[in-house]
Amino acid sequence: MNIVSSVADVRSQVKDWRRQGLSVGLVPTMGYLHEGHKSLILRAVAENDRVVVSDFVNPIQFGPNEDLDSYPRDLDADARLCEAAGAHLIFHPRPEDMYASDFCTFVDMSHLTEGLCGKTRPTHFRGVCTVVSKLFHIVAPDRAYFGQKDAQQLAVIRRMVRDLNFDIEIIGCPIVREEDGLAKSSRNTYLNPEERKAAVVLSRAVFLARSLMERGERNASVVLAAMRACIESEPLARIDYVEAVDAVSMQPVERIQGPVLCAVAVYIGKTRLIDNVTFEG
Repeated sequence: MNIVSSVADVRSQVKDWRRQGLSVGLVPTMGYLHEGHKSLILRAVAENDRVVVSDFVNPIQFGPNEDLDSYPRDLDADARLCEAAGAHLIFHPRPEDMYASDFCTFVDMSHLTEGLCGKTRPTHFRGVCTVVSKLFHIVAPDRAYFGQKDAQQLAVIRRMVRDLNFDIEIIGCPIVREEDGLAKSSRNTYLNPEERKAAVVLSRAVFLARSLMERGERNASVVLAAMRACIESEPLARIDYVEAVDAVSMQPVERIQGPVLCAVAVYIGKTRLIDNVTFEG
């Protein structure tokens, strides 16, 4: 497995693979990899001849006063996980490799990005769409793999691929959880022991939503009220949002019909965590 930082080196390697008739999968990440990322890489390895993992903390998807500078980084550990999972190449660019000093071109989206995380992070998805578009152009994969934990991001990427005619298959992969239910996240490392224990309230809330919907509850306000009450029972939790939206359009729903996403963003102390469940109906 190789680690490269330049766009030219990635393109050269991919061109060599293409000359051999090999398929290519891409797993975009911001590094500090965990078992959730590993599940994406393993899926990509199973479905492609060669796999590229991008390892890049993308500065333009962080807003003012967010955790860009403190976001955890450990390339050596990332490389060990990637190699163990069977990846073939890590693309680890510097910000200046991705964004020239006079960079001024962005990929933006409306509607899908305005609710949920987009409410409190209004520039976030512009940064996500821009960097993912660049990665798609650089790697030109057959398939790209994203985790369902970032369900809004997954919906946004799928719509971007459709709208901009990228010839890439987008694969969504299930949430990977700790034994107590907490969704795996690089930001879990910010939590102290008391906060870590409290953070399980997110998964309790989304599991409660799933149970209510599976038992026949179709009134979204009833489901959301139960989720809110669950989260508010935890003193260390502060709700950013608790929402029920159409799983494709990301627009709020009043009735649980068809695929519906119940999603939460919650501050545990100073750490903002997200979780969700999709009910197919």
